[in-house]
Amino acid sequence: MTMAQSLPWWQTLPDDFNRTPCSTPLDAREPFKVRATAGLDNVLRTGLALGAMASLAPTFLRRGRFEADWALLDFHRAVADRGNAAEAFPAPPRNVTFSHRRAPLLGYAPRGIHTELVGFYSPYQALNPALREAYSRHHHSHQVVAQHWRHPAGPRPTLIFAHGYFVNPRWLNSLFFSLRTFYEQGYDILLYTQPFHGDRRAPHEPFSGYGIFARGFAEANEAMLQSVYDLRVWINYLEAQGVRHVGVAGMSLGGYVAALAASCDTRLDYAISNVPAVVVADMALEWPLVQPVSKVFLGSRGLGLRDLRHALAIHCPLTWQPVIDPDRLLIIGGAGDRFTSPRYIQLLHEHWAGSHLHWFPGNHVLHLRQREYLDLMLGFMDRCTEQARLAG
Repeated sequence: MTMAQSLPWWQTLPDDFNRTPCSTPLDAREPFKVRATAGLDNVLRTGLALGAMASLAPTFLRRGRFEADWALLDFHRAVADRGNAAEAFPAPPRNVTFSHRRAPLLGYAPRGIHTELVGFYSPYQALNPALREAYSRHHHSHQVVAQHWRHPAGPRPTLIFAHGYFVNPRWLNSLFFSLRTFYEQGYDILLYTQPFHGDRRAPHEPFSGYGIFARGFAEANEAMLQSVYDLRVWINYLEAQGVRHVGVAGMSLGGYVAALAASCDTRLDYAISNVPAVVVADMALEWPLVQPVSKVFLGSRGLGLRDLRHALAIHCPLTWQPVIDPDRLLIIGGAGDRFTSPRYIQLLHEHWAGSHLHWFPGNHVLHLRQREYLDLMLGFMDRCTEQARLAG
């Protein structure tokens, strides 16, 4: 092994990777759709950049806050350096108490499907001992809720679906991804709400997802680790209900979580990452406002992109190897996506050697020819579930 090969990805990835050209097979076949949707994404991501900057403002502006936060990241950097996924993603206990209630009369529930809200108080403790007391105060975010669609004849193979950043409404995710179709094809569905979103958002937080970044990078790391931890609690729950086959899918932030779950939980039959975040530090440098502010701020403290990558590497899929067969990993990317550029989708596909990759001619939120990948997902899920069933 050469020195270059032995170095971690956050050191070997070029500093200008966010500017390297990356094309997809669709660029030549459908150039108008790709360019038009890319232009729309360039506008939309300005809004996301404003939200991200608003969330991070307390960390950047309060005297001494950034320095204290950066020191806390030493712990996370050390875990990433050791490369032990079991240390980064500890298995949750199985003695969690769950509550059950029917979907409220005025709340969203798909017509004709038995639907209930299942909840638990997350036993997650911050991985970094220095953060445990502060992180435990986020009581709202520890109140975990999911909507469970079940067939009346008993437990079925179940798809856990993880939403993207900010876009947690169950009705929106159900409609956008045609989840009723998967239910009608025999799958139970569990719509999982991520930390600091929806029902897990504190009343004073201005928008869903704000709390992830509002207290600095160290707590943001813990929020991502908790998202994977809580998802694994849901797998425990489904197993206790008699479910024998479970897979996970998600979009954007949810696709990121799905990729991380595939790095630590062998019980998954499959993982589907749709337009997933891959390298958060590099991606953010492509967003308006974030790039100049972060470069000036980090540069004034003698820090660079590689330092930021290292600080966030504990929850980057490139840091870990998948623990399920690559043939059971599916990545879906938009050729015109400028939130998660195709260069990052391709990077994850190369890291997951042997995984499946599908491109659609659209951007992060406008998925043209979506029916193609929904059909692909269903066939992929059927195949992986049947293979797992045959394997015993």
